[in-house]
Amino acid sequence: MTRPLKISAQLLAAAAVAGLLALLVWRVTHQPKPLKIGKPAPWFNLQRLDGNGKVNLKSLRGKAVVVNFWASWCGPCKTESAALERAWQKHRGDGVVVLGVDYHDVAGDARDFVRRHGITYPIVRDHDGLVGTQYDLTGVPETFFIDRRGRLVGAHLEGPIDKGDNAAKFERALEAALSS
Repeated sequence: MTRPLKISAQLLAAAAVAGLLALLVWRVTHQPKPLKIGKPAPWFNLQRLDGNGKVNLKSLRGKAVVVNFWASWCGPCKTESAALERAWQKHRGDGVVVLGVDYHDVAGDARDFVRRHGITYPIVRDHDGLVGTQYDLTGVPETFFIDRRGRLVGAHLEGPIDKGDNAAKFERALEAALSS
């Protein structure tokens, strides 16, 4: 290998290492802060899936809000959607809003999912995942509970709300959101 080619290869390798180091530093310093129960929920203003304007989470203050992150490509979200619809129908008269957040999804697929599963609660789109990042999602489905004052309450549920221990946790967290 000639000397100029060897120097060029070494410079390229050094630049790659520097780039990877910069990426690591950026990633470590830009981690989302873990959400804390009792603290204000991260606010968002997202487009409705049906195209009828936006939903601003602040506008729901005074109501208990169940925020459920889901996607049409998520298998467990299919079974969970019926349980969320039942909770919405049962508790909306009590001041509960179930708000579905379609996460990293294709709008047409999400609309088909909503129609197929008979979902009537409001759905908004987080197509770029920025709100999911604010909520420090690990996957879908995930559910959060917000009380009437805009604070996170109850348990943060990973996985479907109607499976295993999550069914009882869902009821307790919903009660916490309604009672505060």
